[in-house]
Amino acid sequence: MAVLRPVRLVIDNYPEDKVEMLEAVNNPEDASMGAREVPFSRILYIEREDFREDPPKKFFRLAPGREVRLKHAYYVTCTNVIKEEKTGEIMEIHCTYDPETRGGWSKDGRRVKGTLHWVSAAHAIDAEVRLYDHLFTLEDPSDVPEGKDFKDYLNPRSLETLTGCKMEPSLAEAASGDRFQFLRQGYFCVDPDTTIEKPVFNRTVSLRDTWAKIEKSQKTHE
Repeated sequence: MAVLRPVRLVIDNYPEDKVEMLEAVNNPEDASMGAREVPFSRILYIEREDFREDPPKKFFRLAPGREVRLKHAYYVTCTNVIKEEKTGEIMEIHCTYDPETRGGWSKDGRRVKGTLHWVSAAHAIDAEVRLYDHLFTLEDPSDVPEGKDFKDYLNPRSLETLTGCKMEPSLAEAASGDRFQFLRQGYFCVDPDTTIEKPVFNRTVSLRDTWAKIEKSQKTHE
């Protein structure tokens, strides 16, 4: 699990000094790849885009009063949000958890629609992530209109570099060339620039974001 644009999530009713090691399967489609342990604690990081204070229709992630599943962990319900006084930026999301839902399942059979990935703040490693996209805005660069310069069709967002990304601690031993699938993010490889002090990951293939597709469609029809 890797959180690329982190925001703090605090579980108010979880013991401050408690750390649990939760089992996470390495590949749900191939049991032979085994499992690993992931630390869980009171303060976590989740993706900033996985929370909306005023959620639109079909947004099934975290919002005030809403319950979601933390992958491999527990159900949590948002109870409060702390913002930066001047800018209004969300600094912390506060939740409570249901201790009877360990592993991400409810004994009473209730269901939640949203499942989020996360990392424990106390155990996370910081990393740089490079998000590569198409070099050209044209599907076929050879289709540049006559009289136009191909450089006018370079994609200004062909590379986005993110710093301060939060990774689960098992990635601390990743070496140049190693490949991983980051849950809900896509496929990544370790860049040759990586060091123990500064791990660097490159996105090689992105995953389809269902909500991003819905949101784009809604804006198109506005």
